[in-house]
Amino acid sequence: MSVSRTDRVFVNFPHWGDKVQYSVAEVRNGKTVPYPNREINTADTRDPAHHFLGVQSVVVDAADRLWVVDTGRIQFGNAPVGGPKLVAIDLRTNKVIRTILLPRQVAGPRSFVNDVRLDLTRGKAGTAYLTDASSDGPNGLIVVDLASGTSWRRLNNVPSVRPVPDFVPVIDGKRMLNRPAHGPTSPINIGSDGIALSPDGKTLYYCPLSSRTLYSVPTSGLTDRRVADSEIAKTVRNLGTKGMSDGLETDNAGRVYGGDIEHNALVFRDTDGRFRTLVHDNRLIWPDTLSIGYDRNLYVMANQLNRQAAYNAGVDLRRKPYVLYRIPVDGGPARR
Repeated sequence: MSVSRTDRVFVNFPHWGDKVQYSVAEVRNGKTVPYPNREINTADTRDPAHHFLGVQSVVVDAADRLWVVDTGRIQFGNAPVGGPKLVAIDLRTNKVIRTILLPRQVAGPRSFVNDVRLDLTRGKAGTAYLTDASSDGPNGLIVVDLASGTSWRRLNNVPSVRPVPDFVPVIDGKRMLNRPAHGPTSPINIGSDGIALSPDGKTLYYCPLSSRTLYSVPTSGLTDRRVADSEIAKTVRNLGTKGMSDGLETDNAGRVYGGDIEHNALVFRDTDGRFRTLVHDNRLIWPDTLSIGYDRNLYVMANQLNRQAAYNAGVDLRRKPYVLYRIPVDGGPARR
């Protein structure tokens, strides 16, 4: 979910075993409308480069363009070549203006490209940073040079991007595990997921989903391909315990926001380095896809992910409608 400069709201609908009619939508008069059109939202594995297959994130950049992160995976199946991609849509014309395909060595068939942040001031046309949250493949960060479309992996499978071994959160008063209708339970091992960029573009924040820790790394090493991954890993900072978070966001004052899923809360790391609770409300059932608007509000979805059938012995416990909440914050977006 993301909010444009003109307060247009965009949401995405991943293919998580649901009958998804479209992957990207704009919210108009309280209803979702396929965006930018229905054709591109029609999943077609015969032409994966020109169709959304499994969109995981939508983010508006500083130039008011919508960037779509497509995992290329439908219902967690393998991603075909041309499936994982980054797509830019001009919000003035509502037309696709750029499609950057992520090659196999960057996003393989079991990669799960999850979220993106953009810095249009770094490089000739800007730089994108993405997370690979795969539950059964290598985790890491992905860097994309927007001028050339060239992409590369960073911090590949280092401990800070990996899930905490045997991590079992407690949500809705219940231990959350993979709980198939038949067969044994198992921990949910999801790696680098949430991502956010500091207002000056010098620091990238990230967190594995199966963890409660927030990490940071200087962007200078991520973007300089002459620097070895082993050297970048030495610059990673453990910023402490923030709670289990899916999405992250920053404001223009330098605060880092995230969910505390286990406590139905939103937290933030203040400029003094301390974590504080922004809001606690039992309606925040799996808060995710955080976005700060120019109206100085934090927007967040309660997507009820923990109530899906895969985690409840085949029984879907989600209750519609899903809700988008808006919370006033003392800051605007940190878009560059």
